[in-house]
Amino acid sequence: MTDHLVPRMRSFGTTIFASMSALAAERGAINLGQGFPDTDGPPEVLEAAVRAIRSGHNQYPPGRGIAPLRQAIATHQQHHYGLAYDPDTQVLVTAGATEALTAAILALCDLGDEVVVLEPTYDSYTAAIVMARAVPRPVRLRHPSDTESAYRLDEDDLRAVLTERTRLVVVNTPHNPTGHVLTDAELDIVARVAVEHDLLVLTDEVYEHLLFDGRTHRPLATWPGMFERTVQVSSAGKTFSTTGWKIGWVCSTPELVTAVTTTKQFLTYVSGGPFQWAVAEGLALPDERFAQLGARMQAQRDLLVPGLVSAGMAVHPSEGTYFVTADIAPLGYHDAVDFCWRLPDLCGVVAVPSSVFYADPAGVGSLVRFAFCKRPEVLTEAAERLAGLSDR
Repeated sequence: MTDHLVPRMRSFGTTIFASMSALAAERGAINLGQGFPDTDGPPEVLEAAVRAIRSGHNQYPPGRGIAPLRQAIATHQQHHYGLAYDPDTQVLVTAGATEALTAAILALCDLGDEVVVLEPTYDSYTAAIVMARAVPRPVRLRHPSDTESAYRLDEDDLRAVLTERTRLVVVNTPHNPTGHVLTDAELDIVARVAVEHDLLVLTDEVYEHLLFDGRTHRPLATWPGMFERTVQVSSAGKTFSTTGWKIGWVCSTPELVTAVTTTKQFLTYVSGGPFQWAVAEGLALPDERFAQLGARMQAQRDLLVPGLVSAGMAVHPSEGTYFVTADIAPLGYHDAVDFCWRLPDLCGVVAVPSSVFYADPAGVGSLVRFAFCKRPEVLTEAAERLAGLSDR
């Protein structure tokens, strides 16, 4: 019974993703709501997991993760971004990025501390902040309709939410749910503000290898003055299409990693023993394999978006991730929640209303998030079904 739940958590019921996935299964609709792929990742990584299981790596791994994976993570960070982390003191393996983010917030925030989040905000951030008895302070990204092209972070908007209680800033780029990749200018804003106000920054970089149209990922930890104050989080799930494995990691200073480890060890303690060995091999794949992963996801985006446009929706640019946002107002719909519940009957597709990612949904009630991390034939069929909405 929800009456037994502590009051601060009562607004966090069944997630919209679970609800929409259940709706898709019930109606036999194409599920473009929840962000999980419907194909497996690189065969080398999958075979490495099978080999690890058969080799007996099936018991508790070390609390901070197996040494080969921590070394692979450190090598990956150095190779791709020039970031030097000691695998023994500056890397922690977690049960996916969600645990890493939650453990970090629980470790670094206390009663009444304020945590800045970019809005629209992935739902687990707010839940973790509330569990820590801290206070979320959203900064709404300016919408494409308010600017020249894409979503963007405005410096005045960020500074406006800062108070003497501000403790932490959570930065998600590439950004879920919008698909926006923060520009160097936007990251400059965060870095200046963080240094000026002596703030910690928690970065969610799980889509770091899924960028489109020639973009590249630049971790905020590479900015001057940011390495020592940034807790960097990523995972294998999105990169290698292994979301069920739940292998994530934290990279930061020895002091911050130790702080996160203190809370993480009482959440799952350890997880995914054989999968850790497989991810270690995956992170050592050559650069061209990582490039192929991003190119494939871009191609999948380009299969779905024409269907949204043909349906008459206004489509916001998707620069990375699994997701694209569309405005259904041109179709005559202004309530995306009602629209998403009706969409399976309208055309046999499921999506997610973007309003669930906002503390105050005013002005975003007609926005819908679609996931394109599906097989090409599924996306082609979904695009055709969605295009049919223009005939209704």
